[in-house]
Amino acid sequence: MLDTLLAKVVGTQNERELKRLRPIVAQVNALEASVQALSDEQLRGKTIEFRQRSANGETLDELLPEAFAVVREAGRRVLNMRHFDVQLIGGAVLHKGKIAEMKTGEGKTLVATLPAYLNALEGNGVHVVTVNDYLARRDSEWMGKIYRFLGMTVGVIQHELTDAERQVAYAADITYGTNNEFGFDYLRDNMKFELAHYVQRGHHFAIVDEVDSILIDEARTPLIISGPAEESTDLYYEVDRIIPRLKAGAVVRGDTKAEEREALEATGDFIVDEKHKTVTLTESGTAKVEQMLIHRLNGGHIYDLENAHVKHHVDQALRAHTIFHRDVDYMVKDGEVVIVDEFTGRLMPGRRWSDGLHQAVEAKEKVKIERENQTLATVTFQNYFRKYGKLAGMTGTADTEAEEFAKIYKLDVVVIPPNRTLRRIENPDLVYRTEREKWDAIVTEIIDEHKKGRPVLVGTVSIEKSEKLSTMLDRRGLKRGTTTGGGADKHVVLNAKYHAQEAEFVAQAG
Repeated sequence: MLDTLLAKVVGTQNERELKRLRPIVAQVNALEASVQALSDEQLRGKTIEFRQRSANGETLDELLPEAFAVVREAGRRVLNMRHFDVQLIGGAVLHKGKIAEMKTGEGKTLVATLPAYLNALEGNGVHVVTVNDYLARRDSEWMGKIYRFLGMTVGVIQHELTDAERQVAYAADITYGTNNEFGFDYLRDNMKFELAHYVQRGHHFAIVDEVDSILIDEARTPLIISGPAEESTDLYYEVDRIIPRLKAGAVVRGDTKAEEREALEATGDFIVDEKHKTVTLTESGTAKVEQMLIHRLNGGHIYDLENAHVKHHVDQALRAHTIFHRDVDYMVKDGEVVIVDEFTGRLMPGRRWSDGLHQAVEAKEKVKIERENQTLATVTFQNYFRKYGKLAGMTGTADTEAEEFAKIYKLDVVVIPPNRTLRRIENPDLVYRTEREKWDAIVTEIIDEHKKGRPVLVGTVSIEKSEKLSTMLDRRGLKRGTTTGGGADKHVVLNAKYHAQEAEFVAQAG
């Protein structure tokens, strides 16, 4: 009650922040006519002027109105895209090291050009972080036209680049890349003995797109660089062969009480905890495993210290068979187990699970087992992004995580108003009794919208689900095709199996 009353009297914190930024917008707008009168060469020369003024002690805050006006004009000339007033506000929010919440379609990609250009004037490099290689490449080429027009250099980090190519990309004024690439480059640099071999040149300022996904959802995800450990792979195959002979027991979702645990013991040879992604042998399961692996044990009990490595192999084999599923958590491609990113649904070639899990999955899939790796370097996204002197982010849904952003990263969230009044109608969720009814309803709605000539984008949680939906559409007459052979009655599937065709699919969509 008191909070509501205070908000009415002095306005919400968000409203006060927007009010503080509006004079900046007025300053930028006041400069528009004079900047439009400049020739291309004069406009480009502004970058040199700004750099000199910065070197002479003028702050970026003092340069902001002129710099934003120059970027806006460059966008108009090069891309025929003029930054709206609310986009100027978004740019100022990012420059101040905050999170700008902007709804889908409000032009976050264009907004980032304003603070990226301004902060690059100091010569320390700006990192623009995207969620996948495709967006990093697309945005570096698309928005890069503005930067290059103004005399700045642009780099993009892609998975296949050599160290020499990465050094060039990081030496650019503005560098685009994914959170994974930036994080792993940091780890690799810390394993080098000479500073001259480093690819990164510091962590000055980062603008993170889809910031809630990267800094909250994936915050504790560890990036790990491993090296091969000297150990035979025979035990993986041997343990894998005994797993199908064990009887699956109960599936739980979290901690259980002692009395409940006793009842669960009787349900089978092992208990699966889906929440913690662990599998525990019951007494009957332990007895069976000890009997089947007796020749591998030093003494009779698998829980003895000298048999810890055997117990570890059994645990990982159980996880491989019960928790990690083909075409959901990984794919088998060209005889290799390739991890599917649980947050983006994309393949992560070259990445491997640690502690023998990857080898256990390879044994399960009957492919060649690569030697187990030992961890050489690791960092979480949370700890990596804390290394930046200034951090900012963009997303369509940050306000719900505002407390976490403030607590973990000391980042404030500012909700940017839309350029035009929102006309979208948000309908309530639909809940069905069975999964079959849900899928039938989805297929019916897709076909109905398709008949009206509306493009339809459908997101699923796994490769398996996307393939299932495709099969159902196929049966209902909306046949599966490709972009090159598509037609009025076609749909295409874009998942980790077809990631290489992403740009083509997206270009043809709608």
